Amino acid sequence: MMYCKTEEQIDKMRVSARLVSHTLSLIAAELRPGITTRAIDQQIATIIRDHGATPSFLNYHGYPFHSCISVNDVVVHGFPSDRALQEKEVVSIDIGVIRDGWHGDHAYTFVLGDPGPQIMQLIRITKESLYKGIEKCIVGNRVGDVSNAIQELTEKKHGYGVVRELVGHGLGTSLHEDPQVPNYGKRGTGPKLKEGLVLAIEPMINLGKKEVFTDSDGWTVRTKDGSVSAHFEHDVCVRKNMAEILSDYAPIEAAERKNPNLFTAD
Repeated sequence: MMYCKTEEQIDKMRVSARLVSHTLSLIAAELRPGITTRAIDQQIATIIRDHGATPSFLNYHGYPFHSCISVNDVVVHGFPSDRALQEKEVVSIDIGVIRDGWHGDHAYTFVLGDPGPQIMQLIRITKESLYKGIEKCIVGNRVGDVSNAIQELTEKKHGYGVVRELVGHGLGTSLHEDPQVPNYGKRGTGPKLKEGLVLAIEPMINLGKKEVFTDSDGWTVRTKDGSVSAHFEHDVCVRKNMAEILSDYAPIEAAERKNPNLFTAD
């Protein structure tokens, strides 16, 4: 069942979403070669708790960390570890928080140094496809309109692999609510979008083929061909004329530009 939120509830979700954005901006300022993903995860936990919130991911279906940090060929759900990040690596950081009973959940992909034009184009197009999908999050459209907009740009125009096994989703007092929002599909199909529905739109796009597999840890999802993957995610409220993005990339992008260790796709 899909749950449309009241304006008061949307206000609370906006606070949670912006806390994720703020956390990602602080982490963006700290990213550098040599830092471990475990250290990043601990910083994320501290920031979230210092702001009176709880990490959504910790112990969610047994997940053992506060965030998902996915490097290079890891699509999503990467385990933080003591392995140090290296120059030219692609790092996707996905964070969820619960504040006042409501979830915020989104992700951003960073690059440590210049990995070359092929990978930077993947990251730029994946991010662009997120906004293409968001444009379709208006009352009267269907989930398939969102999905198709993402697929048209990434797969049909640029030939990238669009992951099928993992999808966007509704968001609210639960981390995952209906409807599921695939990153591929046909226009005019799927559930109709209604005012106040909040969605986590999240294209997960591979430089190579679409096929993935899950590591023996039961969580870490990798590209089957070893190609790099990119992941961007926003929290979005369906509105009548234009979707409202509850999360905010502006502080993340500002921190990214100021950090000399990061290479931006803009």
